[in-house]
Amino acid sequence: MKKVLITGATGFIGGALAHRLVEQNVEVHVFIREHSDIWRLQKIQRSIFIHVVDLRDLSTLKEKVKEINPNVIYHCATHGGYHFQNNTTEIIESNFIGTVNLLTACLEIEFDYFVNTGSSSEYGIKNHMHREGDVLFPLGDYAVSKAAATLYCQSMRLQRELPIITLRLFSPYGPWDAPSRFIPYVIKSYIQHESPKISTPSSVRDYIYIDDVIDAYLRFLHLKYLDCDILNIGSGNQTKLAKIVEIVQGKTNNEIQPMWGENQVRKEPEMWQADISLANEVLKWSPKVTIEDGLQNTIDWMRNKITYY
Repeated sequence: MKKVLITGATGFIGGALAHRLVEQNVEVHVFIREHSDIWRLQKIQRSIFIHVVDLRDLSTLKEKVKEINPNVIYHCATHGGYHFQNNTTEIIESNFIGTVNLLTACLEIEFDYFVNTGSSSEYGIKNHMHREGDVLFPLGDYAVSKAAATLYCQSMRLQRELPIITLRLFSPYGPWDAPSRFIPYVIKSYIQHESPKISTPSSVRDYIYIDDVIDAYLRFLHLKYLDCDILNIGSGNQTKLAKIVEIVQGKTNNEIQPMWGENQVRKEPEMWQADISLANEVLKWSPKVTIEDGLQNTIDWMRNKITYY
């Protein structure tokens, strides 16, 4: 039986991945921090092995990784993706130093794959589709730290000839997403017959349904070595925030209008769209869930889990 290790398993991506992996014939181990909120893992906690490990603690990290000896490592831990996570030191320590430490610990074992979770924010402002070979212009501590982690993984792969890859995620959404994210916030507002307050209707994102994202991660359970180091994981399409609101309004049969604001807290890109041709070519992966179906699935799920939100 294969063993997998997930970092950041209490987060959106890591939690969704843990749920899907439980359904596979694998042994699932997760690293969480002390005092982490495990609401996403409650239903499967008896089916996984939970270890309290801080990625900044290299000594303990080495011991645990050696003890578990995983075949595949899914590195999903991250910090700074929310507006309230704004401490520069914590962001750098979690995203960059944490990645360095985890890879250092994994050098002492043999593994089939180390899958790092990157972010489309690494690209920065672009006026064209985002391609893996684009020059990076990350803006802000979070984007810079994620870009640094990706570059470190890329360097280690080349220097050590190790099976390390970064999946550069665009804007995942769906069941288990954080309440403060745009799509859950809009859905919750309309479920509760409230008017959502939205900053700018013209802002664009490449939204990708969580099941499609996890399908990409699962490819690495039984995948042979790929001669690439970064893959975009997005829908390949961009959607305006106003369009998301319009779809949710229709699917919740709600005529309440949103309150659009005028103040942008940051510069918004003209284009936020993944070129996913490489993932399609080498991973044989492509998204299957449309934005309409994904939003409907998320609405249905949230109606039954509204107490979480």
